[in-house]
Amino acid sequence: MPTSDERAAPSLVHPTPPEHERLAVAAGIFALLSDPTRLHLLWTLAGGEADVGRLTESCGASRTAVSQHLAKLRLAGLVESRRQSRHVIYRLRDGHLRRLVLEALNHADHVVTGEPFHD
Repeated sequence: MPTSDERAAPSLVHPTPPEHERLAVAAGIFALLSDPTRLHLLWTLAGGEADVGRLTESCGASRTAVSQHLAKLRLAGLVESRRQSRHVIYRLRDGHLRRLVLEALNHADHVVTGEPFHD
């Protein structure tokens, strides 16, 4: 019978240490997540697509600041955009980023509330 590691999806199993390039890419993603406004934008997008107006309302930053943060996230390949009439609609690029953002916030919940950590 296969072990849980053998049943895990290939992208979840890293039996050998990651090479420098993979570590650098991951560190770059964490650097982008380190800004509270960008993290809030990504959290909002984890719930579905949104335009700049909705994102501005969601995080409380100025429209200019939101646009600048979205440009950084788009340049880094974390979000994608498309035009819909006169609006630009943003979405997360993939489910990995969605889960990463939600897990970071779940971890923060434990830190803030004192609820015991779990696997």
